[in-house]
Amino acid sequence: MISADCHAGADLLDYRPYLERRHHDAFDVWAADYVNPYADLLADTADRNWNSARRIAELEADGIVAEVVFPNTVPPFFPSASLMAPAPTRAEFDRRWAGLRAHNRWLADFCAEAPGRRAGVFQIFLNDVEEAVREIRWAVGAGLTGGLLLPGTPPGSGLPELYSTVYDPIWSVCAELGVPVNHHAGSASPPLGDEPAARAVFMVETTWFSHRALWHLVFGGAFRRHPGLRLVLTEQGSGWIPGVLDMLDYYHGRLVAAATKASTSTETSGQGKASAEAKFGVGLADAMGKGPSAVWRDHCFVGASFMRPHEVPLRDRIGLDKIMWGSDYPHDEGTYPYTREGLRISYAGLPRAEIAAMVGGNAARVYGFDLDRLGRLAARVGPTVRELDEPLTAPPPDATSPVFAKGGSVRVW
Repeated sequence: MISADCHAGADLLDYRPYLERRHHDAFDVWAADYVNPYADLLADTADRNWNSARRIAELEADGIVAEVVFPNTVPPFFPSASLMAPAPTRAEFDRRWAGLRAHNRWLADFCAEAPGRRAGVFQIFLNDVEEAVREIRWAVGAGLTGGLLLPGTPPGSGLPELYSTVYDPIWSVCAELGVPVNHHAGSASPPLGDEPAARAVFMVETTWFSHRALWHLVFGGAFRRHPGLRLVLTEQGSGWIPGVLDMLDYYHGRLVAAATKASTSTETSGQGKASAEAKFGVGLADAMGKGPSAVWRDHCFVGASFMRPHEVPLRDRIGLDKIMWGSDYPHDEGTYPYTREGLRISYAGLPRAEIAAMVGGNAARVYGFDLDRLGRLAARVGPTVRELDEPLTAPPPDATSPVFAKGGSVRVW
């Protein structure tokens, strides 16, 4: 088992050695006043984020032999954990960029403590494309095999939308070096304020804002211009994918057809529904190449964290070669320490080859894990085929992962 969605980061002061020396004094002042707002990062279990020995022991006890490591803690000069932090302003960029690069360098050392078992996901900002490209090349050279964490461009960010060709140098270097582009839930939502409804609205909207990366890159033609580009959408659910692909295919088909008809017609344009849609479809076919479902098939994957039972029947429509299960360790919504039970409630009774692909094989292919090497560990820590083939009759009473929640149904997005 390989978890395609885990999280880690350094304790705040442990980032200091990874900062450029010119930022040390400013960091000392900032760190002295910073108050961490996250209860899980203040609890006695917070060291799961950086205690390598504890982490290996707990993941092995859960049956997991390797992990893709997304960020979790607060880097230097950040207002919050980096995954959720807004893009920096021009005034903030220099220090925030230094803090992000410090995390990447800490992560390289953290992954090196468990050779072949951690694929670290490195971070960039979209504010400076040239700096981002340099950091991508550095990260690959430093052995961070988890790929790039793509920030969102939510309304109000001031950044060009993800479909903009201004980001082509990023897509180009990722395609050249075989770097997966990961887009994780929570990193694309706009600030919602502190009203009582804000948390509920966030829960309703956050996955939709994260899904936008898919149709922005598809309609923007990034995959046509960069055929080696791969996109991974993580911790956003998976049941939405077939319906959204149908919707994208529908719009693509209508707009391209209308534009094609208009360009070949000898009749006067500008009247009727078809001519109105033609304006929206001009140039789309040339920019995109293939349609959305074909792009998904050739370039995209889903980090289906704690995949729930109602999503499993859709696995063929999503693509059995696309699904990468994740435990979301060490988050409360993750499956630890009940990963075996979480897999049994979703996967019991499925063919062995399908389970093997979703819980490890696909992630090994995308992130470059050596299954022969990991197989020796898996033989020791499990789980066995027989364990996962036994249906779960009742969830553990203290389990907190949504995989055990009753009444799940496929969401619109």
